[in-house]
Amino acid sequence: MDKYSKLEKLKDILSDMESVLVAFSGGVDSSFLLKVARDVLKSRVLAATAVSYIYPSWEIEEARQLAKELGVEHIEIKFDPLKEVEGFKNNPVDRCYICKRSVFSKLVSLSNEIGINYVVDGTNLDDLKDYRPGLKAVEELKIKSPLLMAGLTKEEIRSLAKDMGLKFYNKPSFSCLATRIPHGEELNKIKLKMIDDAEKFLLDKGFKNVRVRCHKDLARIEVLKEDIVRFFDVKMINEVEKALKDIGFKYVSLDLSGYKMGSLNMEVE
Repeated sequence: MDKYSKLEKLKDILSDMESVLVAFSGGVDSSFLLKVARDVLKSRVLAATAVSYIYPSWEIEEARQLAKELGVEHIEIKFDPLKEVEGFKNNPVDRCYICKRSVFSKLVSLSNEIGINYVVDGTNLDDLKDYRPGLKAVEELKIKSPLLMAGLTKEEIRSLAKDMGLKFYNKPSFSCLATRIPHGEELNKIKLKMIDDAEKFLLDKGFKNVRVRCHKDLARIEVLKEDIVRFFDVKMINEVEKALKDIGFKYVSLDLSGYKMGSLNMEVE
């Protein structure tokens, strides 16, 4: 089945649902899902975003802007996992599961309260290939994943978004800031803010795919391999080192292996 046939299948799936609450992060997948849902269901679609220090601050702002552009009612839910999610601060291997379950439980309660038939998320076919314990929460709470149900891959979603003239089609993938800290290393707001500020600095410098992995007081920077050469410039090295130390890191390092999605998941695979 080609991508256009899958798109039609996605529209049919959404039409059958009649009304949906989209778990909207502002990333490519949930943004594409929200756009198609808006086209199919019109006013019978709502977007909901969990607002928290565990998410990149700039991505939350982009989610607000996109929902406004699409003309979709956007609900923001304040979320404090360090207080609300038992065991979260200990950063266990199933951190993503217990966190996602808490967030999605809020969305399910909201959908029941306002009379929306389904909570839907942006899980796609490629997500099944990575270590994603959060998918267990999706299954348990009966969250629907229309992109997955339609058989759409990440590449197909980006391609369709480009065909539709959506500016976010090539937006880099980002995730919860807690994923930058190795399992077992305690989470706190200070570390998460340091990571957020460090990644924002590097993005402002023109790096596209960026992760700042936090190993206690050491920052391990991951960028695309083709961008590593930019660190051969002494001025860039000095600027990055100063900025990240000012943010609070004691040591600053560059991972010569380059950016790897979910690199800290390797220890549990």
